[in-house]
Amino acid sequence: MPKLKIRGGDLDLVEYEFSPFTPGEKIKALGIGGRTLAPREGKVRVTAPGRIHLTVLDMNRFAPNRPGGGGVGFALQIYCFAEVECTPGKTEIDYSREPIVRHFVAVFKEATGYSGGFLIRVRDHDQKHVGLGSTGSVLVALANAMNEALGGPLTKDEIRLLIGNNYVEETEDGRVTLGFETGVGPAAVTYGGMAVMGDELTLAYHHPFAEGKNVFVIIPETTVSSSGRAEFDLLMNRARNLDYQDRELKAYFILMDLIPALERRDLKKIGEVIWEIEFRGSKRAEVEHHGFLIYQHMSRLREAGLEFVGMSSVGPSIAVVTERSEMEMAEILAPMGLSVAISTKVDNVGLKVEWIE
Repeated sequence: MPKLKIRGGDLDLVEYEFSPFTPGEKIKALGIGGRTLAPREGKVRVTAPGRIHLTVLDMNRFAPNRPGGGGVGFALQIYCFAEVECTPGKTEIDYSREPIVRHFVAVFKEATGYSGGFLIRVRDHDQKHVGLGSTGSVLVALANAMNEALGGPLTKDEIRLLIGNNYVEETEDGRVTLGFETGVGPAAVTYGGMAVMGDELTLAYHHPFAEGKNVFVIIPETTVSSSGRAEFDLLMNRARNLDYQDRELKAYFILMDLIPALERRDLKKIGEVIWEIEFRGSKRAEVEHHGFLIYQHMSRLREAGLEFVGMSSVGPSIAVVTERSEMEMAEILAPMGLSVAISTKVDNVGLKVEWIE
């Protein structure tokens, strides 16, 4: 794999070499072990929501080999699920992205000391690499399903930390490589609502968000990639440089304005804070990555009076949270040549567990 350069400033240049590895290698079990296991008969299904990742707080505090960086995001009522059943034999996986599942199964087994196998069936929400968190949601559903099948040896927070420290993406040859993880997605989809993360995957604040309001996801056409090398170049270069300038301001906005607005359930103020962040630090780099047309789209949505407009993760998905109806939204989008890709709501519940056999 080629070496990729990370530049945070004129005197900050290092090289990072992506080194793909076989699923099950480079495991970080975080010292977890010695847990009592009580495998249950039958099949458990865990359903997990998607997520909107609104911003990282500081790109300089995370990299493929260091989860963290802080951030803000919320859970979305689009769902994936994982079905798991304990077996005495080897693990069998029914999912199109088998390498990432097989790798986390190995992580989970090492952390818990489980020596048996699993029958695993996974289905995601089929919106990949557009900023809605398909990989993270799948891993959260899978990990919690395996945990339930073994009688719950791990806490939900331990599961979050295992996912964050062992987050991978698959390569074309069936191996995996370390990915970027702030912890926003696993926290939001585990507990529902809006999650505010500090560094090192720390859940700093959590609160229900936009109950009863509509969420519309718009996915504009884009000619640039939001994954792989393109994502690395974006996050580890210009985004880091901009966060050197704006990280304190973003943290101030979140602590002094966003959290109080969440407590008041003030959607308009929350939207104002998020809109300010769209032009600050690494979030600005993520939006500009798709060209200024994304800013034009979002600006027109704000001018139409929509309360909350923000691009998710590295995009290009734009999330709108509003009291307006889908028909009203369609009328606003039509002159822009856009349409609603997903019409849904915020998920304020989080994971759902059910035994189906």
